Amino acid sequence: MTTIPKSDTPPPLPLLLLGRLLPRAEREEVLSDVRAEYATMAKNLGVAQANSWLWQQAVGSAPSLMKWSSWRSISGFEPRANNYSPGGPMLKNVFADIRYAARRLLARPSYSLLAIVTLALGIGGTAAVYGVARPLMFDALPFANEKDVVTFSFSGSWTEQEFAYLRGKIPGYRLAGTYRPNDVTLREGDAPARMLPSISMSSELFDVLGARPMLGNNLKAGDDAVGADPVAILSYGLWRELGANPSIVGTRITLDGQPRTVVGVMPRGFWYPTPRVRVWLPQPINPEGQNGSYTLVARIAPGEDINNMTARSHQLEKILKERFTYSHDWDKTVNLQAQPVREYLLGDLRPAIAATFVAMGLILLIACTNVAALMLGQVEGRASELAVRAALGASRRRLTQPLIVEALLIGVVAGTVGALLAAAGFGTLVRALPLGAWSESASFDWTLFVAAMLFSMVAMLLVVLIPSSSLFRRDHANLQGVLSNARTGGVRGGGVRIERGLVIAEVALAMLIASGAALLVRSVTNLYAIDPGIDTRGVAVIDAVVSGDVKPEARDAAFNEILLTLSRFPGVQSTALAMRIPLRGNSNSFAITIEGAEQLERSTTFFRAVSADYFKTMGMKLKSGRLFIQDEKSDSGEVAVVINELLAQKYFSGQDPIGRRIGGGFHLPQRIIGVVNDVTEGALLDGKKPARYFLNSQFWFMSGVSFVVKTNRPRDAEALLDPARASINRIAPSFAVQRTTTMERVFDGAVGPARQIMLLLTILSGLALLLGAVGIYGVISHFATRRKRDWAIRVALGLTSQRVVTNIVGQGATLIIAGVVVGAALTMLFSKMLASLLFGVTGLDPLAFLGASAAVLTAGLIAAFVPARRAGTVDPAIVLREQ
Repeated sequence: MTTIPKSDTPPPLPLLLLGRLLPRAEREEVLSDVRAEYATMAKNLGVAQANSWLWQQAVGSAPSLMKWSSWRSISGFEPRANNYSPGGPMLKNVFADIRYAARRLLARPSYSLLAIVTLALGIGGTAAVYGVARPLMFDALPFANEKDVVTFSFSGSWTEQEFAYLRGKIPGYRLAGTYRPNDVTLREGDAPARMLPSISMSSELFDVLGARPMLGNNLKAGDDAVGADPVAILSYGLWRELGANPSIVGTRITLDGQPRTVVGVMPRGFWYPTPRVRVWLPQPINPEGQNGSYTLVARIAPGEDINNMTARSHQLEKILKERFTYSHDWDKTVNLQAQPVREYLLGDLRPAIAATFVAMGLILLIACTNVAALMLGQVEGRASELAVRAALGASRRRLTQPLIVEALLIGVVAGTVGALLAAAGFGTLVRALPLGAWSESASFDWTLFVAAMLFSMVAMLLVVLIPSSSLFRRDHANLQGVLSNARTGGVRGGGVRIERGLVIAEVALAMLIASGAALLVRSVTNLYAIDPGIDTRGVAVIDAVVSGDVKPEARDAAFNEILLTLSRFPGVQSTALAMRIPLRGNSNSFAITIEGAEQLERSTTFFRAVSADYFKTMGMKLKSGRLFIQDEKSDSGEVAVVINELLAQKYFSGQDPIGRRIGGGFHLPQRIIGVVNDVTEGALLDGKKPARYFLNSQFWFMSGVSFVVKTNRPRDAEALLDPARASINRIAPSFAVQRTTTMERVFDGAVGPARQIMLLLTILSGLALLLGAVGIYGVISHFATRRKRDWAIRVALGLTSQRVVTNIVGQGATLIIAGVVVGAALTMLFSKMLASLLFGVTGLDPLAFLGASAAVLTAGLIAAFVPARRAGTVDPAIVLREQ
């Protein structure tokens, strides 16, 4: 080492800086050279020049040394062309495994692509369904008192009179409120009116829910009194559409032609009773009002149990019985129930979303099983390599760590692709599910990507357990045995058993999904076989809301002009209107009395207000008497009425009802002029009920109307919708077109969520069969490859290729049949999940099981035949030469 004179000693600070940055192994050697160089410069150029040089070296070298030190501490690697001692062996191994796994995946594109695409489909679908299910099934409802609020049965049939009587005295409840649908129109300038979904409610409703406005206040006591000043509470979305004025409270907005004072704006994300509602209005509560269209909700009193309110419901039944008399169909004094508000609002959606979520989860499990089988095949193919590494001292952790890294690398890529698939398919999934008004609450956000990555990582950690367990179970130290098996094409039994078990699991899961789809196919087929009593083909439907300020005379004139205009469209056979059309799931009813008959038990029937050509347009048949004529006049204080066959049978059994007079619903007698066939006026599964039809010009109230147009061909009805909307907007700007559709789509909606879930599960079952076929193909291919030497010898000794194919396919068939049996057992176990979606079939329907079994077996045998055929046509001489 060079000795430096004391007078030439460099300053300590730059040396200290270099010493901190230099690696420990080379620190003294480098600093010694720096000191020697400093001494030389100090002697020849002077101390000042030497100090300047030293500081330049220390400061100039700092960035490079810091970068080098940071890289080594993070990665465990030394930079290229550097012989310094590595610092972190664990991270170095991880980075090495990542590079090794990436090279292996790139070297096997078929395996890599299959694993990634398989997982991405399962991950993307599961993440997308989670994005739909989260706000509906897992997130809290957007009001504070969710856990204390109930909805009473007979929803949509309570009256103002009942509510006024019960107000403040429902036993077990601190507060009650009521509401009914009441869509209104909003017109801005000369633009056509637009419909705003809204509800009319009592002043207590938001206090029952625990909902507070973002701006302004809730309704106050007296806002729902008859004659009170009209006010409104706006949704956040409507407030934004109107300009998002923070001073909007106290201003006026015109709804249905009536100015209303805005008293509040609800916060973002609030909804009740559905996300479609845009405005909430006070309903003037008439203590004698008989309009039975309200829903009753209440908040339980402190100390009460929301899940055990039966005794309180019995007390309420007694209170109602003391004051009111009910018909048999609408008797609230029998079996009155209080249902938690969440179950009431979302109950019909839960089975559909749960079934879809479970199906996607099964797809993800099948995908994981597929990838596990693929990785297991890779491990088996590397048996000799792993045995050599074990014999050379590799620990089990070092043998399994590359598999874990490879699996997680696949998971990261599959999660990213799956998140992109979820983003791309989210809108399609929302439309495919039977969400209806709830589709607005399903929103795509960043949590979908987080969910996709979480599903991906969990899936891959489960996947890697299978091949890892295979490694831990095998004694790789037995080098001679492993190499012998690899050389002769043999394989240890543990790996084969695991691989076959995975295939059976795949087939069982595919069978479970296919069986569920088959059950729904059978159910939906039965639903479509129901005769609704009308001809749904080629009928266009345009629903409109009539502004409340339109006078009856102007309304009827607009109706006539619209019908005349629509009748002139090409391909139109007839046009009509009705206050409500069949199969929509709700109905209006009047009490009924029969002139000259004995006192009837209090009873009600459906009623409809229709135009003269309604029966012709809807394909209904006249059974006796006559139908309405265009200028039907009421004589001697009577109104004409047409009844259906069920009403005639129930109240005029064995008699001719034509010319008889009935009462109820009008203050005038109703003369029966005709009888028509029965129609499913309410929900499809409610069946056909007694009904009567009045001419629309006889009705003073018609806030909503449906125009129906019969066309020559079904596709003409679809093409008619947009021109019809435009014509109504032009003729009657005060009418707000609510929606346009066709009667065939109305029938589809009446079939219910089972139809949409059937389509979705059918697609998913096809995907499950495809993934299951891929798994079967992989296992049978591995089986054929392992025994190719054995097959070659047998073929050389005279075994036919057909026998080889039969033998290999038989191996696959055994696994498939075992999977089908297990899947059938699982279907029986989980069929209750679909019970609410089934009609006319049970969870043990034999035709559904046979259809699903045939589909799974066919897909599996085709997948097994491909590698079997390839193995049966290989030249044995080539195989034996390779061995």
